[in-house]
Amino acid sequence: MSQQFLLSFKADVSLIESEAKGHLVLRSPNHSLTFKQAQLGLKTALRTLADGGATLAELNQMIQQDDGELPLLRFYTHLQRFSNVGWLCHSVLDEGRAIAIAIPLTSDYQFPQIEIAVESKYRLSRFAYGHQAEGQLLLESPLSQTQVQLLDWKGAALFSLLATPQSCDQVAKAIPGISLETVKQFVKLLLGAQMVSEVGEEGTIPEQTNPALAQWEFHDLLFHSRSRQGRHANSFGGTYRFSGKIEPLPAVKSPVSAEGIELPTPDLETLKTTEASFTQVLETRKSIRKYGEIPISAQQLGEFLYRCARVKQLLQTEYGEITLRPYPSGGALYELELYPIVSNCAGIAAGLYHYQPLTHQLCRISSRTQPVELLLDDARKAMGQQAIPQVLLVIAARFQRLTWKYESMAYALMLKHVGVLYQTMYLVATAMKLAPCSLGCGNSDLFTQAIGNDYYAETSVGEFVLGSQPNT
Repeated sequence: MSQQFLLSFKADVSLIESEAKGHLVLRSPNHSLTFKQAQLGLKTALRTLADGGATLAELNQMIQQDDGELPLLRFYTHLQRFSNVGWLCHSVLDEGRAIAIAIPLTSDYQFPQIEIAVESKYRLSRFAYGHQAEGQLLLESPLSQTQVQLLDWKGAALFSLLATPQSCDQVAKAIPGISLETVKQFVKLLLGAQMVSEVGEEGTIPEQTNPALAQWEFHDLLFHSRSRQGRHANSFGGTYRFSGKIEPLPAVKSPVSAEGIELPTPDLETLKTTEASFTQVLETRKSIRKYGEIPISAQQLGEFLYRCARVKQLLQTEYGEITLRPYPSGGALYELELYPIVSNCAGIAAGLYHYQPLTHQLCRISSRTQPVELLLDDARKAMGQQAIPQVLLVIAARFQRLTWKYESMAYALMLKHVGVLYQTMYLVATAMKLAPCSLGCGNSDLFTQAIGNDYYAETSVGEFVLGSQPNT
């Protein structure tokens, strides 16, 4: 007889017994099931599932011994209901001890019934990974709706060996003291979790020959699946998990230096009547990578920054400060900061600056240091041009402005903010007849060196180049 999985309830499923009514209630954060006048065998089985678990054969014996054949058939229906709401965990046993447990992450996860071929070879998915969480080693994958917790060194050894194609027999021989049945159960568990696949005749696994999956990189698919709902059980959205533990960052970053340059403020009312229509601006927007002989001016840079990123209003809420600015931001948190690197701008000395959106000033950080020069050169190469950009706007993020409130989705939200700021910059630059160009990537470590800041507190997430339009 082949070895069976140990079945148990997830840790967040509680069993509540009402002695007066004889009822049993199973409850999780999202579901509740009530068993009225439950028979003795069913009560024993439910208590066992809630307290460590048992194999299907052992559960069958409990029901059949106390309740008989018909209640046993009903119990199979109950097990399916438990599976349907994501309560049922499966553990691999080795000498009576659990070495790995598959824990459903979603309510619609169904553990598949899979048979293992001893002669076949199996290999880990390139999307499967292990990490430590609260003292436990977890295996996860963006392909899966379950996570596997490794409870013993044998589980870690099995996981490691499957990095290369292996048959169950090969794995069993490589680990002293482990049985072939245990290896088969472990492989079956990872197959059910979509973390391993059977190797085909050509030495490939299905994800390599699937045109869609083959084009996903590991980090991209992981980021996608973890920053949207559906394939994880992490807290999600505006949870304010650090409220009362860590003070929120101020809505506006303090001036980085006492050396500030007052920027000109445009007359928006006049612009409303003299500027091109929105449709014309939208239809003529494009990236321009060449510049005029006369560089962008301080007047133009000031107007551009004012129209794109100034603080229009600073507000106090029960969860700290928020601001209103020309572009949208989730929760009005505005984590993005602008750092203009001036190479050639009439009226402003070359160097690295921080834009102060509340006072509409440029605060000087440094001259054209080596890191600053390298950032300008990176931007030149990214545009495929010979000329150094007149102004490189590095967009940085004070990440904690978002992560203090939002869970699981914060980084994805920040990238959306970079996108809407890019579009705002393009439209304003087009209306002003300037030369705009967003860049696809930049060097965050180099930027951190340039401003002398903590990479994990604030670093670059986008770059935008600005200059005067070439002579026509």
